Amino acid sequence: MDYQSILEKIYREILPFAGQGEQAGYIPALQRVNPDQYGMCLQTVDGCSFSCMKADTRFSIQSIAKVFALAMGLSLRGEGLWTRVGKEPSGTAFNSLVQLEIEKGIPRNPFINAGAIVVADVLMSELKNPEEEFLSFVRALCGDDSINYNLEVANSEREVGYLNAAIANLLKYHGTIKNEIEPLLMFYFKMCSVEMSCKELARAFLPFTNRKRFAYAGYTLSISQIKRLNAVMQTCGFYDEAGEFSYLVGLPGKSGVGGGIVAIYPMRYSVAVWSPRLNSKGNSVMGMKALELLTTYTEESIF
Repeated sequence: MDYQSILEKIYREILPFAGQGEQAGYIPALQRVNPDQYGMCLQTVDGCSFSCMKADTRFSIQSIAKVFALAMGLSLRGEGLWTRVGKEPSGTAFNSLVQLEIEKGIPRNPFINAGAIVVADVLMSELKNPEEEFLSFVRALCGDDSINYNLEVANSEREVGYLNAAIANLLKYHGTIKNEIEPLLMFYFKMCSVEMSCKELARAFLPFTNRKRFAYAGYTLSISQIKRLNAVMQTCGFYDEAGEFSYLVGLPGKSGVGGGIVAIYPMRYSVAVWSPRLNSKGNSVMGMKALELLTTYTEESIF
């Protein structure tokens, strides 16, 4: 498969979408990012790498970080993790308070904000230095010790994080989280602020493509756990647009409001794409179209 030519063809074809959408305006630091950028990288399991445009430019991965947190949580708690958070698509906005109240403080899945805050709470309870250990885990996955938090983004999110604070307080009321709210929220915002490039993200997700035991930075996952993590990405990885992504693309993946999207084709490749302009559901306009064209042209998907 000539992936390089395909990536270049995709870029040419999605150029008409370049001006559509807006970056995440409710996070001031993200609003200052130049929205007219695009990068894409595909990494195969046999070590080949293909990239296009700004694939080396780092950006805030935002909710993509929730996959790394979930992997750590599953390694630490196993099936017990699911007593604190569900694994069903939300059907509502990723920051919905209404659904959380109706379901008595148990978030629908670990990729909506409430679920990710619960997973962060688990990590805070289990780890001596959760911020350092989370970063070490991500660095081990992509093999780059220069990966770091962007504290400007994290602090920007905390300054306007009223809704996430309300979610955390509601979780605390229902007894779903154990730690103090303020340090927990800062840990959550720092996780989301991690900056990576498309190349680094694609490398970091390669271990999730293989049907073999996962072991990085002291965390291990069984083949069964990797399968289930991929299943949650497939059904819950794109906010309230997971069904559309499955229909158009047909790969497990995760998006972030920084404009990044990562997807995997099991036993074949991982792919990351980034463009900051988002659609109404919070997913990258050009990124969604790029991945749709990728599976169309390659005729490779899980379906």
